Amino acid sequence: MIPKDPVMLLSFINLKLRDYYSSLEQACDELELDEKEITEKLAGIDYHYDKEKNQFV
Repeated sequence: MIPKDPVMLLSFINLKLRDYYSSLEQACDELELDEKEITEKLAGIDYHYDKEKNQFV
């Protein structure tokens, strides 16, 4: 279960990307998450996925 609050989601997903997964696509596949839903929710608080950094910034 992932956090519903966008700020908590940001923290959760960036931790997973930093410590466990080499890409957002891989994280979403393995955690069975909807990549579009995550990117839209985080865009709502002005955070966007940076492939080079493998983080939402």
